[in-house]
Amino acid sequence: MSRGGLGGIVPPEMTQPEVLATGESIARMQERSGAIAWPDGHVDAWDHVECAMALSVCGLREPARRAYRWLRETQRADGSWPRSVAAGRVIDPAAESHHAAYVAVGAWHEYLVTGDERHTLVMWPTVRRAVEWALALRGPRGEVRWERDAAGVPGTYALLSGCSSIHQSLRCAIALAKLADDPRPDWELAADRLGHLVARHPEAFANKSRFAMDWYYPVLGGALRGADGERRLASAWDTFVVPGLGVRCVSDQPWVTAAETCELVIALDACGMRAQALEVFASVQHLRHSDGSYWTGWQFDNQAPFPRERSSWTAAAVVLAADALAGFSGGAGIFRDAGQQSADAVAGPL
Repeated sequence: MSRGGLGGIVPPEMTQPEVLATGESIARMQERSGAIAWPDGHVDAWDHVECAMALSVCGLREPARRAYRWLRETQRADGSWPRSVAAGRVIDPAAESHHAAYVAVGAWHEYLVTGDERHTLVMWPTVRRAVEWALALRGPRGEVRWERDAAGVPGTYALLSGCSSIHQSLRCAIALAKLADDPRPDWELAADRLGHLVARHPEAFANKSRFAMDWYYPVLGGALRGADGERRLASAWDTFVVPGLGVRCVSDQPWVTAAETCELVIALDACGMRAQALEVFASVQHLRHSDGSYWTGWQFDNQAPFPRERSSWTAAAVVLAADALAGFSGGAGIFRDAGQQSADAVAGPL
């Protein structure tokens, strides 16, 4: 694996005050309703959950709980959320499977961080409906199709990155089910089958290999670990990693993005590749703004931010990567542990 760029120097991790400043930048973007939007004003459930997790890492309990309340209040009767909502209005009524399932990761993370069983049980009906909705989109092999369109028609294919995320979501949902004394053995079978497909059967998924997410998400979501995970991360390192700058969002564009970079950091850490994780994490700090927020990306041919925005979900990815590396919160291992069976997971917060 090519390392390049930083001369083997191990960079320092973010300090707790720096992490808090980034969390506070997310809280400033939160709407009164609890929604945490993109810079253009729309909200999707997946990125909203990621932001709620970052708020919890930073000890911003009240904004985090408002974010989870927004999820409970806006979940549709079928268990899903619209793909896009803005100012309380549905912009795109279609729904994505990994968006719905990810609420399980958020709810389990909130328990690991706070140890608040009461809140976990309040979230459980929301999680149960969301996971069942997502699993209803399974194909015959066990892959989960990526969407149900505005007319209710299932998508025609599954996404590797989306199903990798759903694999982690199922592991967290299984732990939540045990905590709620509502075991779901069918979810365990679904998680095992989906993890196997992600790890061993790329033909089950649409080819989106030009996107960095398809490269590292099988590791991030827990389907690949150990030597298999290391081989996966080595396989496209030189394609996506730009030394000293971060990770390309797509392989054929001169554009690195902070969120993809930080997700790779978490994947590296999950495989025990700490030196590489620290080095990649250091490379993204050129996108930090003085107020603690982060530019979404950097177009390195033009030497300018692209797009010219600082997004809530980018800041969230930075916080979660910092936590994975430094262990600021009890939820620091939620991605590292994603590949483990959850049978004994409900032993209490870390």
